[in-house]
Amino acid sequence: MIKNYLKSFNILTDDEIGNLIHLSTKRVLNKADYFIREGETCKDVAFILSGTLRSFYISDKGEEITYCITFPNNLMTAYSSFITGQSTDENIQAITSVELLIIPKNKIDDLAMKNPNWVKFLKIIAEQQYIELEKRIFQLQKNNALQRYSDLIKNQPEYIQNIPLQYLASYLGITQRHLSRIRREISF
Repeated sequence: MIKNYLKSFNILTDDEIGNLIHLSTKRVLNKADYFIREGETCKDVAFILSGTLRSFYISDKGEEITYCITFPNNLMTAYSSFITGQSTDENIQAITSVELLIIPKNKIDDLAMKNPNWVKFLKIIAEQQYIELEKRIFQLQKNNALQRYSDLIKNQPEYIQNIPLQYLASYLGITQRHLSRIRREISF
């Protein structure tokens, strides 16, 4: 799985990919377990082999605000903390049981110091993260809730039923009641 993901960038050789896999370790999170909690410093990147993670923060009112849902075959980290070495404001939690490949930051840094292909790869990942952030902002500002929900169903139909309504509603920026109305509307 991770091998195909890394090969899709057409940058890394089989040996370079094999080296990264060798440096990684498997970790299993049960439903509701945390990959990282607010206040901790992120020192790892995770590749999601199976399961779904959510990223959220706690609002001033004490509410959990889910702003990102990440599905299998994707990388996940508390990116700002990972880059800066400072504590994070976010929580990353398993929505379902999750199997991860964990790659420590110090190992990634070592690879990048020794090999320009890893620098190219990391640059592309950073660019993709920026583009995803921009798409998310535009989605929240331009699209209505029905459009956002329809887009999620279109792009992740096999996972949507595993996301509890309160997380899904928070991610879409709506109440659970509004989400229920949208779901009824779409099912007709």
